[in-house]
Amino acid sequence: MSDARLAVRVSGDIHELEGEIVSPYINHDLEPTRIKQRKWAMKDIAALWISMSACVPTYMLASSLIAEGMSWWQAVVTIFLGNTIVLLPMILNAHAGTKYGIPFPVYCRPSFGILGANIPAILRALVACGWFGIQAWIGGWAIFKIIAVFVPSWESAPTEILGISLPQLLCFLFFWGINMWVIHKGIDSIRILLNIKAPLLIALGLALLAWAYGKAGGFGPMLDTPSAFSAGGKKEGQFWSFFFPALTGMIGFWATLSLNIPDFTRYAYSQRDQVVGQALGLPTTMGLYSFIGVAVTSATAVIYGETIWDPVVLLTKFKSPVLLVVALFSLCIATLATNIAANVVSPANDFANLWPKGISFRTGGFITGVIGILIQPWRLVSDPSGYIFTWLVGYSALLGAIGGILIADYFIVRKTKLDLVQLYVREGSYWYRGGFNPAAILALLAGILPNLPGFLGTSKVMTVAPIWMKLYNYAWFVGFFISGALYVLLAPILGRSEATPVKVES
Repeated sequence: MSDARLAVRVSGDIHELEGEIVSPYINHDLEPTRIKQRKWAMKDIAALWISMSACVPTYMLASSLIAEGMSWWQAVVTIFLGNTIVLLPMILNAHAGTKYGIPFPVYCRPSFGILGANIPAILRALVACGWFGIQAWIGGWAIFKIIAVFVPSWESAPTEILGISLPQLLCFLFFWGINMWVIHKGIDSIRILLNIKAPLLIALGLALLAWAYGKAGGFGPMLDTPSAFSAGGKKEGQFWSFFFPALTGMIGFWATLSLNIPDFTRYAYSQRDQVVGQALGLPTTMGLYSFIGVAVTSATAVIYGETIWDPVVLLTKFKSPVLLVVALFSLCIATLATNIAANVVSPANDFANLWPKGISFRTGGFITGVIGILIQPWRLVSDPSGYIFTWLVGYSALLGAIGGILIADYFIVRKTKLDLVQLYVREGSYWYRGGFNPAAILALLAGILPNLPGFLGTSKVMTVAPIWMKLYNYAWFVGFFISGALYVLLAPILGRSEATPVKVES
């Protein structure tokens, strides 16, 4: 342990470790935060969500819903509702981070075991790597469009490298390199970057909204177009069969952060700060920014005679080079801030949890970046239907099951009570069987397996019975409730540690 006497001081509902733990399962990035490190007030938590939600993927999120037949208001309501639903597990999982100052991988240890925690952590990390790649591609795309205004020949370059052109690849790698540089500089600058980015992209979005309204003399035909699911429409009577998988996809959009939110709330002053900050920042910004995307795109049909969903492409239509460069540069900064906060903090900690003494936050961030290239993100976003039903719904099945176990363990089994010291101790209270809790592993598999046939069917890997495809429409809910319920049943039977807890003087 340590020669120093260890104790846990409780101030209000905040637990602070006094002394230093010496263990192979701890490093600077994984240890509990101290009171002096807690600098996130309600406004900072709200700014976190405003910053992460006000991004290009949110702007474009309604496009696939409208393309499949929803009216604009049905699409925006679906997005708002999905984010209101995911807010609940977000707030619940954030509780442990705020109370004990622990990051997500350590939060997984009471339920999965000290070594077993690597299972949910790596599953979460791999999803974040995919999102990192998508955001890096968007940032590189913005740079490509800036340069193409001044070098038009770039637009006609042949797509000869993995489905993209050499200029596109170079811009992607350049923006990726900027992300790597920020990771090298460390975690401390993220809060400041987010506070700058939050008003920046909101202002850019509202400015686009005002421009579109004035230029088109209104928002255009899309807002007047009825739903294809309404009476007489092409998909009459099919609304609910589309709505539920779409809703699941919207929940999947932030299902990643609903798990690793302790990585941020461990720096919050209080539970009130994290609850109110998240409630103010998440669903409202997602609803507003998706509406901006719909309204501006609707106006482009009047202004340019075509619907332009991609804000990067839209900004290149502006005649003023100065205005164009400023707008796209702002977009790059905004994308950078979202990417670092949403898609680097968690996987960096998750990879560090694999080998705390050998992998730091910085090294974990570099691993995230490399995997982000290997997944070829431009392929993920090229097909709107595949983006929602294969990517978003697919990983929501994994993360829903993990979320069900974490919440069941922390709130139902343990009643929010954790032993802060034992979270880092080999052969301690959370060691179970060789470092793994079989109750959590079985519950995780049980939550994932019912969704596997639907995923394979949606991915066109194989043909499956219709019942599996229908079940897959509810992937996040299926995983969440099956895994959570089964864990509660198995924990008293299989979730007992074979080790004798190490007693620490206090």
